[in-house]
Amino acid sequence: MKVVQTNEAPAAIGPYSQGLIVNNMFYSSGQIPLTASGDLIEGDVKAQTHQVFKNLQAVLKEAGASLETVIKTTVFIKDMNDFALVNEVYGEYFDTHKPARSCVEVARLPKDVKIEIEVIALVK
Repeated sequence: MKVVQTNEAPAAIGPYSQGLIVNNMFYSSGQIPLTASGDLIEGDVKAQTHQVFKNLQAVLKEAGASLETVIKTTVFIKDMNDFALVNEVYGEYFDTHKPARSCVEVARLPKDVKIEIEVIALVK
């Protein structure tokens, strides 16, 4: 097992790692819309989703993976009414490659953000 950590994504805000590699599979912790320096993106759900994808790309790169090697995502959204807006942004990052996905509405997310995404990817 290898711990994945990069300064190109926000540090964990609790006792966990940004991700782990086990048997050539990368498992990310959930990424929320914080910048690498830890500043919260206050915009709408689309702006927050773009930041989440920047963070995911950074941890995937550090793990030796990429969005193209993602096999499963889990999307947590604060308001299911934002589903179409999240899909709009999500589709920009997963255009031709479409991993399996779950999307659930949750009562609350860390720092009261609108979205959190975690991924499982194959390490190249």
